[in-house]
Amino acid sequence: MESKTPLYNCHVQAGGKIVPFAGYLMPIQYSGIIAEHMAVRERAGLFDISHMGEFLLEGPDAVGNLNRLLTNDYSNLQQGAARYSPMCNEQGGIIDDVIVYNYGNMRYVIVVNASNKEKDYKWIQNNLFGNVVLTDISDQTALIALQGPLAQTILQTVTKALPQKRFTVVADADIYGAKCNISRTGYTGEDGFEIYCDAQKAVDVWNALLTVGEPHGLIPCGLGARDTLRLEAALPLYGHEMNDDITPLEAGLGFFVKADKDDFIGKKAILEKNSSLNRVGIKITDKGIARENCNVYSNDKKIGIVTSGTYCPFLGGAYAMALVDGEASGDITVEVRGKRLAAEIVDLPFYKK
Repeated sequence: MESKTPLYNCHVQAGGKIVPFAGYLMPIQYSGIIAEHMAVRERAGLFDISHMGEFLLEGPDAVGNLNRLLTNDYSNLQQGAARYSPMCNEQGGIIDDVIVYNYGNMRYVIVVNASNKEKDYKWIQNNLFGNVVLTDISDQTALIALQGPLAQTILQTVTKALPQKRFTVVADADIYGAKCNISRTGYTGEDGFEIYCDAQKAVDVWNALLTVGEPHGLIPCGLGARDTLRLEAALPLYGHEMNDDITPLEAGLGFFVKADKDDFIGKKAILEKNSSLNRVGIKITDKGIARENCNVYSNDKKIGIVTSGTYCPFLGGAYAMALVDGEASGDITVEVRGKRLAAEIVDLPFYKK
């Protein structure tokens, strides 16, 4: 039985096409994936991502636990800042990728992927040490993403408390009486904000943003456009570019592995795994679209497998990400429904603002 976010009725009333996703009934699109994708690239789009999970970690040993659980280093994460990290198992595989916010007074919020909430909570709880408390605050928290080049213009009409730098957060901002935590983060490749508020205030915040944003071309967007936007920006997705068997180094996330810090779960396995897997970008030059699990060939030798692929509306072509064995460059082919499509290895990201 799927759950509903606090904004479910808003999506139905707006004509959103509702589908099951990660245990929730979510809008896959409203006006259409391409139209919504282009709105975010050119103006702004509003997303309900309240299906994501939020855990509160607090206590004197919170930082020590973060540094043991996550591959990134949280020793110097300042109050009002956020930081991304993979979270790995003992074998170095990625359990999930998360964002951590420092709200001060030894209070941190860990944001996890919707499909991994229960797994992540159990893993974190089972690996805690010292004086620290973990609380799942997902059900009482709504999360709305306002993304696009006009996001700041829209948001500053309803609140003066705006984070000025990427990966920073302003706590207790007021949007028409609703207390919100607003971070300058997103998953679209555009500038934008993610707004955390009490679930009971979500409808008020959502409607307020749509009302003030309408003159600027703001429209509600579904998960379909969120996926095409993230792929166009070459942002990895759990279950595709990463999973419990793929290490951060193989997934192209080596920047977020701080090997010089004290021991963390999976460190030894990550550094010792003798793997030549690499995440690469692919542009399809033939007519067709490469999807997940399509085989990638250099000449007649299979070198890898597609992890995500789609048509990218802003770029006007089909692109994919793949995990390949060893270094790859130049012309390749991708097998789609028994046919080899011509393609080429290209730099990541495909789109960069």
